[in-house]
Amino acid sequence: MDRVTRLASQRAVVIFSTNSCCMGHTVTQLFRQLGVNATVVDLDEDPRGKEMEKALARLMGRSPGVPAVFIGGRLVGSTDKVMSLHLSGSLDTMLRNAGALWV
Repeated sequence: MDRVTRLASQRAVVIFSTNSCCMGHTVTQLFRQLGVNATVVDLDEDPRGKEMEKALARLMGRSPGVPAVFIGGRLVGSTDKVMSLHLSGSLDTMLRNAGALWV
C-alpha cells in the first residue's frame, strides 16, 4: 500500500492499470483529450504489480482494482467515477486544483 500511495502522490494524475484493461486505456484517452499528461503505472510491467493490484482492490472495495485513478494524490475511483465527474463538469475543477490543467 505504501508504494501505491507514494506513486499516486508523485504526479497530478496517476492511473494504475494493466495492459489488458480496456477501461484503463479509455480513461487514459479521456485525460489526453482534456490535455492532461497522466502518469500510467502499468502493473504488468512492475515487479510488485500483483501486490499493488491487490492493495488497490482493497482500497477500492472491489476486484479487480484497476483502473484506479488518483488526482492530486487522492483516490477518485475507476473509469465510471471519472466519467461521471467529467459529465457533471466537476472533473475540470479537480484537475485544475491538482495542477493538471492550467486553462
